[in-house]
Amino acid sequence: MTQTKTSETKLPSHAQAVVIGGGVIGCSILYHLAKLGWTDAVLLERSELTSGSTWHAAANIHGLHDSSNISRMQHYTMSLYKELEAETGQSCGVFQPGSLYLAQTEAREQQLRLQEAKARRYGMNFHEVSRDEAERLHPLVDFDGVRCIMFEPDGGNVDPSGVTNAYAVGARQYGAAIHRFTPVTGTEPQPDGSWIVRTDAGDIRTPWVINAAGLWAREVGALAGLELPLLPTEHQYFVTETIDAIAAMDRRLPSVADRDGEYYLRQEGQGLLVGAYEKDVRFWAEQGTPQGFGHELFPDDLERIEDNMMRAIARVPALETSGIKRVINGPMIWSPDSSLLLGPVPEKPGYFCACGMIPGFSQSGGVGKLAAEWMVEGEPTLDLFAWDVARFGSWAGKGFTKARVADQYANRFKIHFPGEEREAGRPVRARPVHAMQKELGATFGLNYGWEHPLYFDADTPDSAGFTRQPWWDSVGREARMLRQNAGIIDISNFAKYEVAGPGAEDWLNAVFANRMPRLPGRSCLTPLIGRRGGIAGDFTVTRLDEETFIVIGSGMAERYHQGFFREVPLPEGTRFESKTEQMAGFNVAGPQARSILQRLTNADLSNAAFPFFRSQRITVAGVSCTALRVSFTGDLGWEVHCDVSDQMTLYSALLEAGRDVGAGPVGSRALMSLRVEKGYGSWGRDYSPEWWPQESGLDGLIRADKDFLNKDAWLTVRDQPAREVMTLIEIDATTADATGGEPVFLPDGTPIGQVTSGAFGYHVEKSLAIAYLRPDCVTPGQAVEVAVLGKAHQAKVLGDPPLDPEGTRLRG
Repeated sequence: MTQTKTSETKLPSHAQAVVIGGGVIGCSILYHLAKLGWTDAVLLERSELTSGSTWHAAANIHGLHDSSNISRMQHYTMSLYKELEAETGQSCGVFQPGSLYLAQTEAREQQLRLQEAKARRYGMNFHEVSRDEAERLHPLVDFDGVRCIMFEPDGGNVDPSGVTNAYAVGARQYGAAIHRFTPVTGTEPQPDGSWIVRTDAGDIRTPWVINAAGLWAREVGALAGLELPLLPTEHQYFVTETIDAIAAMDRRLPSVADRDGEYYLRQEGQGLLVGAYEKDVRFWAEQGTPQGFGHELFPDDLERIEDNMMRAIARVPALETSGIKRVINGPMIWSPDSSLLLGPVPEKPGYFCACGMIPGFSQSGGVGKLAAEWMVEGEPTLDLFAWDVARFGSWAGKGFTKARVADQYANRFKIHFPGEEREAGRPVRARPVHAMQKELGATFGLNYGWEHPLYFDADTPDSAGFTRQPWWDSVGREARMLRQNAGIIDISNFAKYEVAGPGAEDWLNAVFANRMPRLPGRSCLTPLIGRRGGIAGDFTVTRLDEETFIVIGSGMAERYHQGFFREVPLPEGTRFESKTEQMAGFNVAGPQARSILQRLTNADLSNAAFPFFRSQRITVAGVSCTALRVSFTGDLGWEVHCDVSDQMTLYSALLEAGRDVGAGPVGSRALMSLRVEKGYGSWGRDYSPEWWPQESGLDGLIRADKDFLNKDAWLTVRDQPAREVMTLIEIDATTADATGGEPVFLPDGTPIGQVTSGAFGYHVEKSLAIAYLRPDCVTPGQAVEVAVLGKAHQAKVLGDPPLDPEGTRLRG
């Protein structure tokens, strides 16, 4: 594209950060960077500010989300707009008449009640209203068939152009610069770790490139050699002519979130704005967004959203007789899970992504604030792994992305239940035993692209909900089988790394907080410390021989963790290699675990010869394996890892040997129950960068007498009192269990924490949850209430795990 205008001022030769893209996200990031002190940051926009998808957004704002951290971020954004107006003098066009949330189904009611409980936990304004009150708030709505109505007084909408320009004015006031009509033609990494951003108006050298290019994020990413999993679709909403009943009112009507009806609705002028996510998805610009595209729209196609419109008319009858004033059919760009691709790209230091935003005006301020913290301070103050660009790898190609985007768009307002699995775009990656596991009745889930068994029962298809599902009994049979006899769990999804060479021990000690094992056959558990002193990861490190170590960690976080590993240079002659794709593994656990393995190996598996937390290279069923005596279930058990080419042979042999002692395959849902019975935490749920080691119970694994990555950050928090403490609680629940995110209160309603993991313990027959609670509330026996299904359920704090608190099973 040949621009007819040029940048209004000369480009600087250097900048602390260069933001590419002048939509609402790019301008928010620039504003927050400058506010945190990077006053020489620069934004480059190919055309006018708001070009792309920002200018035509419906710009609704709401605070509540299924994720507590995203709710907190959206709450910050909603509170920011009026402050931004006062600071800059630029109107954001803020209307906050409130939002009504309608539940037509039991599941939607459960979702809204859970969000209401979270709002009480964080002091947000979101509460239930009666039908009479709802009719007073919005007299045009017919509330027949509605089970539950929630009201968010601060909900509403803003002016897209006003908000974007307010961020721009604020950024300039802090000293940042914006250059319009300055398309970026190249982003090139330099040997010193900096980047050169090339434009026809000159080049800028910078430590940070921020891709906030919206519809052009794919093209900007490609300049740096990135293939981002993004795809645009068309999206329509329409605005009615004046509705007499609205014109006669002396106030603005609240918006309506009728997600069971699959539309959104709010006042616009003296009419109504109605938008929909239809099932008949229309992709756009699959091969690349045209460079010349800007403020254009697509032809109207209201027939596509006719079903959604009819549901809106049934709910708001005034729509039926109102004329349509205008139709907006414009593009928006999606990631495979409809969440932002945010954060530094692990393989490209200094390159930051903020791409694929959908509810941009509910999240813009929070995204800008957390992105700025990430770059300026090294890490955001909230755990954002669910948005981290590193959650997708190269496996998320064009076919997967297209299938997932189609599913996300068509089901935009579908409830995302805990643990829900969606079939779109799968399978992407499967190991050799996949077909065999399917024959055994496995239902599969997706973990970083890999298919993995959730449970084994061909007669009980998967389902999702807030309450216990039909597969609950199937999972229980597996959990009880393992506790009573044994089970074989496929753990191939664990991330596995090999570190080898003369400097392997020194390098691992420089990365991890614990001291590495000094003798072959020994293992250690170790945290990886984040840049704010929290838990960035937890790993098992095993020394195989004098110069070779195997490191095992979270599979879904492999790309994320490799960003940390790259921060510590490898010593000369030392090799680091991911073995996740080359290796497979199984956990054989339960009272009969030794019996199963002993039938298949000549190695001595006795306590004397193979103690707990030791490792050996052994042969199992003729397969060369690395065996670790450890089990995430809390039982006697071994992890046996082999070459992926031997996976079928090993699995077949383990299952055959297991049948003789009443053992069989066990899926990941049973593993969740088993590890919660022991109170074992899991990274990404119970351990995260937000929690300090002393809060997570991992401080005993840190060696202060050696240096390690981010030790200084840990030293700043080491002696601070715990804000909340990881605790195991027992809940009086009969139809549903906590799954994560449920707030915890004292009996008088005082909020004291939140669940991070939960499951029914089939062996101990208790509904259990791991939660972070205020330190003064973790006395064993302390009575608390947990908002399972959003309703108060009586619970109590446990002093010890209900299963084997002495650990005798592990050492049996």
